[in-house]
Amino acid sequence: MVIAPKEKPIVENLNAYYLNISKLLEHYQGEIGAGCVYFKSSSAEGVVFFDHDDVLNGCIQDRKEKTTGEDAVERLMDDASDHNFTVAIYQIPPEDVYFWSSIPTAEIIYNDLSTEFTDLQGLLRKMTAEKLTGFIDVSIGDGSERGLIFISNGEIVGGSFSWGPGKPGNVRKDIATLVEKTKASGGLFQVSRIPLADKNRSTAEAPQATLATGVVKMLEEFLVIFETLFASQKMKASDFNSVIRKKFVEKAEHYAFLDPFAAEFEYADRKIKFSGKAGDKELAAGVISSIQELAHELGIEKQFKQHLSSWNGKHEKRLVKLDIRS
Repeated sequence: MVIAPKEKPIVENLNAYYLNISKLLEHYQGEIGAGCVYFKSSSAEGVVFFDHDDVLNGCIQDRKEKTTGEDAVERLMDDASDHNFTVAIYQIPPEDVYFWSSIPTAEIIYNDLSTEFTDLQGLLRKMTAEKLTGFIDVSIGDGSERGLIFISNGEIVGGSFSWGPGKPGNVRKDIATLVEKTKASGGLFQVSRIPLADKNRSTAEAPQATLATGVVKMLEEFLVIFETLFASQKMKASDFNSVIRKKFVEKAEHYAFLDPFAAEFEYADRKIKFSGKAGDKELAAGVISSIQELAHELGIEKQFKQHLSSWNGKHEKRLVKLDIRS
């Protein structure tokens, strides 16, 4: 089963036969920033998640097998017309898209639980108590209404609801609505766990280059979330690049690689260029502490922490290894 947002798509019923999927992705990366392309036919379905800069992950499932990652993305890019797919585009809040992009790796731990034997409120209590990182997929009544509840290390961090607007809202209120609808009309629940990154691979086994790339990518996502929040606040007389550059200058006494004159660290166009010798721990500590201070000074610390919930869930294991608190 391929999981896609429950809200109404911004575009739907496109025919893959007439589409250049690569160009379509490129267009919507610029148009909406973050989201997914959902493919469905009588024999297969698939999804590709993207943010402003990158294709993050993909999944395709046909009658024979389920494929995820780069292979899935390539198949959907190259062979979409072969399956006679209809295509829909969903917008996803930038702060949630990294959680969504982890969903293709999820493993089902409870399938087709019915309201005849359990209730959603009790199931939620059980999953939060068990510190689940994953999601609960809810089908209400005849399936015409649906919902997803995202959980990270036992904390509810978001959701997607068929009656929702497709942007951040009052998740607790939507979950309460979901609970009431299942009580009134019945429902089915599927619980899936998202494996932690590098779950079966120790640090010693991983090449240093791979670790460095992972940390840089993690920090790019962190900065993109902050930049998106900063832009949404429409702060007067504030240019994002100038604001973070000033903060990095202040922090350069403790983290020399942040000194703009050293030209070791640069963040531009939502990408990091790093050529310094600082280790992963120092790199992450310098960038994250700088942005945390900046969020506090700008009065958006609380909103920023909320927007980081899915990022924290995705990178929990790496953050623990680096002894970083975000």
